[in-house]
Amino acid sequence: MGQQESAATSLADTVREGIGAALAQVDADLARRYPGDPGTRQPVHTVYVPGDVFTAGTLRSWGDQALAALDAHAPDAGALAAVLGIPDALASDVHDRVRAKLTREPVEDLRIDFEDGYGPRPDAEEDEAAARAAALVAAAYREGTAAPYMGIRMKCMEAAVRDRGIRTLDIFLTGLMAAGGLPDGLVLTLPKVTYAEQVTAMVRLLEAFETAHGLAAGRIGFEIQIETTQSILGADGRATVARMIEAAEGRATSLHYGTFDYSASCGVSAAHQSLDHPVADHAKAVMQVAAAGTGVRLSDGSTNVLPVGPTEQVHAAWRLHHGLVRRSLARAYYQGWDMHPAHLPTRYAAVYAFYREGLEQAAARLAAYVARSGGDVMDEPATAKALSGYLLRGLDCGAVDTAEVARLTGLTRADLDALAGRPAATA
Repeated sequence: MGQQESAATSLADTVREGIGAALAQVDADLARRYPGDPGTRQPVHTVYVPGDVFTAGTLRSWGDQALAALDAHAPDAGALAAVLGIPDALASDVHDRVRAKLTREPVEDLRIDFEDGYGPRPDAEEDEAAARAAALVAAAYREGTAAPYMGIRMKCMEAAVRDRGIRTLDIFLTGLMAAGGLPDGLVLTLPKVTYAEQVTAMVRLLEAFETAHGLAAGRIGFEIQIETTQSILGADGRATVARMIEAAEGRATSLHYGTFDYSASCGVSAAHQSLDHPVADHAKAVMQVAAAGTGVRLSDGSTNVLPVGPTEQVHAAWRLHHGLVRRSLARAYYQGWDMHPAHLPTRYAAVYAFYREGLEQAAARLAAYVARSGGDVMDEPATAKALSGYLLRGLDCGAVDTAEVARLTGLTRADLDALAGRPAATA
C-alpha cells in the first residue's frame, strides 16, 4: 500500500527508441529552419535617405520636421484624433506619446540608400559617399545619437550594377571597422533579388569580409528586399522566397516588401500601386508563410502620397497613411517604410493606438491564461504566445510601459519573453 502502480503498456522501449532515431534528422532540421523569434526589438519602420543627402543632423532634422508638421496641422490631441479617427479615450495619451517619441527617438531604423534613391553616379563620387556614410554612422553610435538600427541599401546583384554594389558595401563595412568595429545595430539591405543564387552570393561576400577582418562567422546579417515577381514565384511554380531564406544560411534578418517595383512588375498602373492592392496582399501572404517560425521578420512597403501642402491635403495624406499602417498591423506586418518626415506622426499614432486600444483585453486574457482562471475566452498556448508577443512589441516601441503591463498581468518582461517563445530580451 502507498506505492503507485505502473501504468500498463504494450510497446517495447525499442519501438520508441527506433522512432526517435528515425526522426532525429527531422528534429534537427526543424530546429535549424524554424528557430522562432530572435528576441530582439523589431523597429516599427524604416526610413530611407539617399547617400548624398544623409548628414550628421538627418535624424534630428526628421524629428524636427515631423514635430513642425504636427504643430501646423494637428496642434493638440483633439485635432489629431479628429483627423485620424482615434477614439477620444486614447487621444491624449497617443498624442503625448507621439510628441515624446518625435523628440526622443524620431527614427527607429535608418537606411542610407545607394540604390534607387541614389542612382548611378561616377565611381569616385559613390566611393566618397560610402566612406562618408561609414564615418557618420560610426560617429553617431559613438556619440549616442544613432537610431537603434542603421545601415545601407546597396545596389543589387544584377550584372549591370553588381560590382558597384559590392564595392560600396566593402567601402562602408571597411570604414566601420576602421572606426572601431561594426555596431550592434548594423543592418544591410539587398534589393531586387530574383534568384536564390543572388542571396548565396551575398552570403559568400559577407563570409569573405568576416574572414578578412577576423570576425565571428555569421556576424553580419542582411535583409532581402522582395520587389520582383521572381522573388515570390519561380519559373518552376515554387515559392522562391522560401528558397531565398534557406539560401541565406541563417543570415537573413527580414524580408522587405517593395511596393512600387513589385506592383510595376505585375503590370499595375501607377495610379493603383498601393500597399492594399491585391497583388501586394498576395505577395505579402506568401512572404508571411515562408518566414513563419524562421526568425526572419517582415516589413511592409510604403505609400508615395506625401503629407505636404495645405492642411486639407496633409490631412488626406495622413488619413491614407494611418489607415495603411493600421491595416498592416492587423495583418501582422509590424514594420513599414516611411518616405517623408511628415509620415512619422501618423506612423507612431497608428502604432501607439493599435497597442494601447488592445492593452487591457490582451493583458486580462494573458493573466487569466497564466492563472488558469478561464474567463469568456478559452486560450491555448499558441494564443498566449501571440498575446505575449503583442505586449512585447508594444513595450519595445514605447506604446505601453513596463509598469502598466506588470500591473495588468502580474508578469515580468522575462515572463512575457518565455510565454512568447523568445530568448531573453537583448534590445
